[in-house]
Amino acid sequence: MDVVRIANCSGFFGDRLSAAREMVEGGPIDFLTGDYLAELTMALLWRSRRRDPSRGYAHTFLRQMEEVIGTCLDRGIRVVTNAGGLAPDRLGGELEDLAARLGLSPTIATVTGDDLTGRVAELEILSPRDRAPVDPAGILTANAYLGCAGIVAALDRGADIVVCGRVTDAALVMGPAVHAFGWRPDDWDRLASALVAGHVLECGAQTTGGNFSFFREVPGLEHVGFPLAELRPDGSFVVTKHPGTGGTVTTETVTAQLLYEIGGHRYANPDVTARFDTIRLRQAGPDRVEVNGVVGEPPPPELKVAVTRLGGYRNQVTFVLTGLDVEAKAEAAERALWHAVGGRERFSAAHVDLIRSDREDPPTNAEAMAYLRITVYDPDAEKVGRAFSNAAVEMALAHYPGLFLTSPPAEASPYTIFEPGVVSRRDVPMTVTVGGETFTVSSEVPATRRLGGDEPVDVPEPAPEGETVVAPLGEVVGARSGDKGSDANVGVWARDPEAFPWLAHTLTVEEFRRLVPEASALEVERHVFPNLGALNFVVRGLLGQGAAANPRVDPQAKSLGEYLRSKRIPMPAELRRRV
Repeated sequence: MDVVRIANCSGFFGDRLSAAREMVEGGPIDFLTGDYLAELTMALLWRSRRRDPSRGYAHTFLRQMEEVIGTCLDRGIRVVTNAGGLAPDRLGGELEDLAARLGLSPTIATVTGDDLTGRVAELEILSPRDRAPVDPAGILTANAYLGCAGIVAALDRGADIVVCGRVTDAALVMGPAVHAFGWRPDDWDRLASALVAGHVLECGAQTTGGNFSFFREVPGLEHVGFPLAELRPDGSFVVTKHPGTGGTVTTETVTAQLLYEIGGHRYANPDVTARFDTIRLRQAGPDRVEVNGVVGEPPPPELKVAVTRLGGYRNQVTFVLTGLDVEAKAEAAERALWHAVGGRERFSAAHVDLIRSDREDPPTNAEAMAYLRITVYDPDAEKVGRAFSNAAVEMALAHYPGLFLTSPPAEASPYTIFEPGVVSRRDVPMTVTVGGETFTVSSEVPATRRLGGDEPVDVPEPAPEGETVVAPLGEVVGARSGDKGSDANVGVWARDPEAFPWLAHTLTVEEFRRLVPEASALEVERHVFPNLGALNFVVRGLLGQGAAANPRVDPQAKSLGEYLRSKRIPMPAELRRRV
């Protein structure tokens, strides 16, 4: 094939249901992919399965397939998804039943082997940082991130739909590319380019104008189209979308997604490591961005493992504080609540946030309000249950003036902790079932190596500043942020190529810590990408024990980039005028 068109119809569990139909009916495609899994999703699926043992997969995928499965079979569009979650075989069976009800007979394959939950005690799963063994006690889920080999094998044997568990997000695109072009397992540059394509597509509309810093420039933002990639045999590809759909595809929207949830120059996958410092972007036409030049290296010797364990139970109350004396009201409310429940020390952990959204001489009632959020944690659900939230409710007529809560009293809810691990490849073979045949595919690859650090980067000296002005950083840069376990990342890029030297010399780690006080006492890494005119900051430990456990208002750091853009700093007046 000269070109393979791979489209995305889901960036997370809960994404737009109509996206599958829109991608199938909106223009020619060869493969339809759907990414439903994130670190947080595995915990959500565990909860779903705990309530109903027949669940454990992304059930919305079934609704999407009901709308398009017949059209896909008629047009030869093949589907690859990780919607199987914790139960790929069960979802495969549900698809078989759905197809039978519709009078269809697709070949449905499943790829499993990622679920290590029942094998933790016998395997050597290590912490990637200190190489200490992962404690098997209390683990709810443990899933290895599989590569694309199982998907390739299923497609090679004629599968129309491939249902996977925890394969990497990019494997959903890499599998179809390898199948279509017959690339060798050590064809590092081409594999790396497909990995980059998978990373660009995996979050759906984030590539086509969704969550874009300069959203006012995005046409049709009320219904953004989903992306697709046109891959070529040499590995290069074009990112685009169906004609007439909302959104936009530019070098900036693609850059924003490239910077999402990454670390340094080397982006590791089970099949290959892509050098993100070699990616080249070119606007090849309206809503068409060409990507080439990607250099690949062998992948790491081990597979990543996502472990979730029960952290305990938690509860939260939020007091609304209005008008004058906000800090005094907050101190008094906190003191009274701890007295009512027997003391803060009664809980294994507690977190208090005073969120000041109030204004002086407020023009409206709502603009006079601040919020006191108190979160408690404990292994004992009763300690943090209704007794805690009822104590807050009982203060309603007996404490500071204007007291009310943002929500009614609640029961304690379980929370999970995310823990990364690594495991030997030889211990995690993939099992592929297709057309009544079940066979094993190895997770081992022709070569592996430990990831090195970033390559030395020379950044040109910025032009003499001349006149300076103090303005929001976001007037000249865009940003995209997100979570990786306990860490957060913030990628920033310069809108004007001439602004990048200034950005690289100005936004140092020290300046980042000054602008983002939450990071002032944490380890912060900075990675420089001159090819993208961008920087990436990784803030270690900002998110505590992961998105499901931390008490931040924004537990996944989705807003951190926009917060950084709002900070005012001195900048060259000419640069600001030009951008």
